[in-house]
Amino acid sequence: MSRSLRRLLLLLLPLGMAMVMWQASQAAREQALQNMVREAENELRLSASGLEGHLTRHDYLPQLLASREMVKRFLVNRGNQDPMPLNLLLDQFRYTADVSDVYLLDRGGTTVAASNWHRPNTFIGQNYTFRSYYQDAINGQRGRFYGLGVQSLERGYYFSAPVWLDETAPDSRPNGVIVVKVLLDAVEESWAEQDAELLVTDADNIIFMASRPELQMAALHPLSEVEHQALLATRRYADEPLSPSGIEIFEYREDGSRLVRFAAGPLAEGSYLGLTRHMNELGWNMHILKPLDSVNNAQWLAALLAGGLYGVVVLAGGIGWQRLRLRRERELFAERERRTLARARDELERNVEHRTRDLVDTNRLLSDEIEERRRAEESLRQTQDELIQAAKLAVLGQLAAGINHELNQPLAAIRAYAENARAFLARSRQDAADANLAQVVELTERMAEISAQLRQFSRKSGGTLTAVSVQACIDYALRLYQARLRSSKVEVIRRWPDEEVWVHADLVRLEQVLVNLIGNALQAMADTPDPQLTLAIDADDRQVRIRVADTGPGIPEQHLSRIFEPFFTTKIPGSGLGLGLSISSRIIDDLGGRLDAANLTGAGALFTITLTRDGDPERSRLAQTQEPSSHA
Repeated sequence: MSRSLRRLLLLLLPLGMAMVMWQASQAAREQALQNMVREAENELRLSASGLEGHLTRHDYLPQLLASREMVKRFLVNRGNQDPMPLNLLLDQFRYTADVSDVYLLDRGGTTVAASNWHRPNTFIGQNYTFRSYYQDAINGQRGRFYGLGVQSLERGYYFSAPVWLDETAPDSRPNGVIVVKVLLDAVEESWAEQDAELLVTDADNIIFMASRPELQMAALHPLSEVEHQALLATRRYADEPLSPSGIEIFEYREDGSRLVRFAAGPLAEGSYLGLTRHMNELGWNMHILKPLDSVNNAQWLAALLAGGLYGVVVLAGGIGWQRLRLRRERELFAERERRTLARARDELERNVEHRTRDLVDTNRLLSDEIEERRRAEESLRQTQDELIQAAKLAVLGQLAAGINHELNQPLAAIRAYAENARAFLARSRQDAADANLAQVVELTERMAEISAQLRQFSRKSGGTLTAVSVQACIDYALRLYQARLRSSKVEVIRRWPDEEVWVHADLVRLEQVLVNLIGNALQAMADTPDPQLTLAIDADDRQVRIRVADTGPGIPEQHLSRIFEPFFTTKIPGSGLGLGLSISSRIIDDLGGRLDAANLTGAGALFTITLTRDGDPERSRLAQTQEPSSHA
């Protein structure tokens, strides 16, 4: 080989290694960023749903308090009444509902009663006509507002409702306003557990909430002097300076994500992947920032592996080329160079041994990578099981409104019976007081049964397949939805044999699938007149088919092939993750069965569960007696 060719080869080999390592690192970077985008989208969706749920669960409270007779009586003759009983009532509601403050404004916007009457920074006597929640409520509407408290300087979300003394008069105006303030610290504390930074900005790009307290009350981007003065004039953020957060975007990606860094502040040490989700109901934007450390590590690992593989290939080529050269020399100079060839062969074997040792080290690195991937697959399986439990808890959230209605009626009755009992005891009417207390005991037992159903549904599966009664599972799922069935006037049609039908399945997971299918059917029939829910069981010697049919609009034909895909949903944004049917299909597959979907002739959707029949119910009853919370 000529000297010029050797020089060219020595130049090309390092360039080739650098090119291979660079290409591998770029491919690994793109793959790692795509995975991180998917993780960030899921975390952002769940965090936004949690924030909306935390705030909207207090939306009912101002209207409830505005209808209280004590509040109206106080506004009628406020000058001759002691406000302390009303202050105590508002404080009791504040404690029960777990909110920050509850206070009453008169028609002029001045606070006349408050749950914090005993604190130095009490709202009593303060005028809040400049707040939009007062302006909305005094105009007869329910109001919402967020900002810093004028007295407490605490960040809060405010709900308001008008108090009417006479709603029948055509030109009547509200006589007062009830306001409920909810703090946001508890939500931010839960964000601290995530491996990401979360920010919430309003329409003016002010960071109103953040997992890092140092970023709160800062402007996402620098404000002009006009914008700054306009915000100060609204008193939404009191006198906060609203300094810039220092965020800098250095790369926009096609999937909508951004790569950002901070010029100063607590996040100035690293770079982050940023995603934004708009919260329609609140008018806010939620941002998530995921550190890019894992992406950088993936780049380095891919570059090192590619470099090692490139070295192995070059080493193998060099060894082959060297063997070929030695073989030609042996053929040409066999006699004359025998001893020289022997020494060269010994030297070659030593070189091969040395290079083989490098190959062994590379193989060890590859084995470690295989073990790491095996652990990742195990972690993925655990995540999938946790996702099933999360979907079950999501169904519990959908049931919360019905359960709240079921619990509110006994609570109201318990209050009435307790007040009657106190009155009877004051009059020494022991028998009447005892009868009222007996009613209280009976109502508390009813509330315990309702909460027991929720605890039973939220438990995790034991993972053991036994004989399970199909009728009992369906009855349990219907009991969870009995409030919605009554309120929506849904006619439930049961079509199954008189004798018990048993399948070989897991009790908890089959119940979860039935709850998901029945809940989807009730949502589909929300706007259907005379809704009907049909539950049928067909069985032969080997299989059992469980059918859930509704009279809703059915499933569009173009969506039938995709409804079991993860995160595919036809619901409006924010009302579902698109995981219910996907998880239900996977559960039935794990049970050795099949879940099918079709449209009925005319209108409505039909879901069919096919499972293996089990003919040994005695063994199932023995197994179920060992599970305290089982009921099927």
